[in-house]
Formats: sequence, structure tokens, C-alpha cells
Amino acid sequence: MKSSLIRVILIGFLSAGCTQEQMPDPSASAKKPLAVQLLKPRAMIILETGLTSKDAQMRSNAIEVAVETRQKDMLPLISKLTTDPVVPVRFSATVALGDMRCFSCENLVRKSLNDPDVNVRIAAAYTLVKLNKPQYLEQLRAGAKSSDQTVRANAALLLGKLGNHDNIRLLYEVLDAKDSSDKVRMQAVESIARLGDAQMYRSKLWALQISKFADDRVIGIQGMGALNTPESRNAIATMLQDDVQEVRLAAAEQLARLGDNRGEGLVLEYFQTNPDLNVADMANGMGVMAIGYLKNRQLNALLPKVLDSQSPYIQLLAAQSVLVQLL
Repeated sequence: MKSSLIRVILIGFLSAGCTQEQMPDPSASAKKPLAVQLLKPRAMIILETGLTSKDAQMRSNAIEVAVETRQKDMLPLISKLTTDPVVPVRFSATVALGDMRCFSCENLVRKSLNDPDVNVRIAAAYTLVKLNKPQYLEQLRAGAKSSDQTVRANAALLLGKLGNHDNIRLLYEVLDAKDSSDKVRMQAVESIARLGDAQMYRSKLWALQISKFADDRVIGIQGMGALNTPESRNAIATMLQDDVQEVRLAAAEQLARLGDNRGEGLVLEYFQTNPDLNVADMANGMGVMAIGYLKNRQLNALLPKVLDSQSPYIQLLAAQSVLVQLL
């Protein structure tokens, strides 16, 4: 499996807040496991440390965890990161303000419309659309036609996150454009799937899942998760039998995100092998992330140990697995 993909999957694990918004469950507090609640202070310290880390990748990852776990108390720190010296951090922070519906941040976001980097400018346009300013949609759509492949990929990502089916035609144009890079095409496929176009199942995603390359199979699993239909979830479940451990764990984690526990036994078996949780590899990353979505008591018992990992990345994933269970 390509090392670059391992970094993308482990470090870019949230696809910048791809989870669907959910209404709070009034009875949820009674369902939250007490043992996990006791870990919240430690998890919050790890998250705050990530947001203030000297490592730019950690700052970006921590922003995504804050969004995934809806930690609005972290909005002041995230707001500061909209002026971070590193472009991907500014991009993530600006997107986060939209995903977290920070209406009081509108003036701050408007300043990002004048950012020297176009990626941040389209992030600002996205967030303003999320803040009920639809007139900025065309600025974001224009990014999907940029000659800069990173801008085009980011625009495709954000168009998928908006959830507007009217953007499917544009995303197909991005997918079919002769000058679109593989990175851009992969993002267009995922965004089209996220917008519910079932054609992606047979035309693109299935081919990825049966690829001879493990990294392609993981991308296919994520795309099937974005599509999130009974058929696509069953397709992911077939990957629990893959001959590559990382692919199996990716399938288990993706199913868990979708509320499907068919991979629970596989995750339990993985941790029973006593992996070195101080190592930030893909297997550990996928396994630790799955804990939060599976909400299994036996797996939760591992969280105190994982929160003390020597790897700040694994610590952050463990913090996510604590906080996501307390929503």
C-alpha cells in the first residue's frame, strides 16, 4: 500500500467533516457510557493541544476532529487558525466555520474572501453559502473549473459537502475533463456519490473496490460509504474478507461510521493482537477510529491506553473516539 495513501487515510481521516448533520437526541445523555464520559477532560486537552500544535498537519487534523465531534467551545481557537501561515490550515479552519454554522463568524469569513490563496477563498465562499449567503455559490463553482488541480479538487470536495444535487452535472464535467488529474477525478467520484447518484456504484466505485491495488480498494470503500445505500454498505461488507489487513479495517471503520457493526468482531480481533499503539500506521488509525463509532464496551476499555499513546496522531484519533460517543 502506498505510503502517501496511508498518510491521507490516517491524517486526512475525516475528509474535512463529511459526516451528515444530526439532530440532538433528547434522551442521549442517558445512553452515554459513564466510563467514556470520564475520559472527556483528557480528550479535550488532546484536542486543544492539537489545535495549538507547532505541526501544521496536526492543526488541520484537530480542526477536523472538532468539527466531527461538534466541539463549539473550540470555535475561538479555530477562528484564529483562519489566519494561520499555512494554507491547508487556513482552508480547514475556514471550512470548519461553515460546517459548525458559526453565524457570528461571518465578518471573519468575509475577510478570507481576500486571502492570497484561491483555495482559502473558495473555502470562504463555501462557508458563506453554509451561512445562508447563496450568492457566493458561483465563486465556489468557478473553482471547479480552475486549471490548478488542487483548487479543482478542493472545489469538488466542497460542492459535495454542500449537498445540493444541482451540482452533480458540474461534478461530472470535472470528472470527465481531459485535464483533470487522478486526484481530482477521485474527489469528483466521492462527491457525486455523496450527492446520491447511484450510477457511481457500478460505473466507478465497484471498479475501485475490485482493483488489484489496496489503496484503490480503500478509496472505493470510502466512496461506497459516501453513497451510503443498502447496496453500497453490503459492498463495503465484502471487503471485511480482503487479504490486506488495512483494507479490512478500513471497511470495518467505514461501516461503523454508517451505524453498521458488521466489522466489530474484526476490530476486536485486531486489538487482541496487541498492536503497538505508539505507531501512527494505517491499521492503528483505522482501528482506533472505529472504536468511537462501534461504542463497544470492550473496545472502550482500550481508550485510556490509546489516549496515552506516544503518537500525537493516535492520541487525537482516540480523543475523537471519546468525544464522538458523547454527542
